[in-house]
Amino acid sequence: MNFLSSVFFGVKPEGFVKNIQGAIDNLNTQNGVFTGDNLFTFGRNLGFFEDEKFVNAWRGVVETPIEEAIVWRLHVVAWAAKSVISRRVPGDFVECACYKGGTARLVADYTDFKDQDRTYYLYDLFEHDPSMAHHAMPEHSKQLYQRVVDRFADMSNVRVTQGSVPQVLHEVAPERVAFMHIDLNNAPAEIGALEVLFDRLSPGGILILDDYGWLGYRAQKLAEDPWLAARGYHVLELPTGQGLVFK
Repeated sequence: MNFLSSVFFGVKPEGFVKNIQGAIDNLNTQNGVFTGDNLFTFGRNLGFFEDEKFVNAWRGVVETPIEEAIVWRLHVVAWAAKSVISRRVPGDFVECACYKGGTARLVADYTDFKDQDRTYYLYDLFEHDPSMAHHAMPEHSKQLYQRVVDRFADMSNVRVTQGSVPQVLHEVAPERVAFMHIDLNNAPAEIGALEVLFDRLSPGGILILDDYGWLGYRAQKLAEDPWLAARGYHVLELPTGQGLVFK
């Protein structure tokens, strides 16, 4: 199984992709190749492509080349969510921020979340203006909140909340958390979310920090490392650019 995407960040696309193809052409065995999302690996099992349920859930949410390219990141999130359910870790699910709801929808479909006795809490501003610390995303708009609500209309245990993290967490948040995915692109906001929610993460719960390993978001790593270390936790930086913490 090979997966070849031309989506890379911080490169001159034409020359970079041409050179990646040249590197592939010089492999002794052109199997198990993955390119995209600033990853180039070869000789790998890529076992998540053998998981039919995951592949179906992923295909069900892909709308753009970037959403396709981040499949390895998405699998990490899906694996973590499935893991806490399989191990019966008590608590709800949290995603800050959910943007279009694609990642959360993938997780929900992959884990049959609608049949779980849990609630999935999704947070986002859904809109953007230049005064905000985080950068805009292409589909931020006044209509996006309702689009995400509609996306989960068939799941009564998914709760979509519009507001600024961490402030909104003082108004709407679970008392106990099993799985938490943070993707705020903003160091103070991410620390604020941890201040409210980390103590609520159950033993055995999993925290995924989407931006932790990316140089462009290094401020988040520099803030999160000492915050977590002071509580006896250390982040595992993954090749996908994510950070992983087990409670």
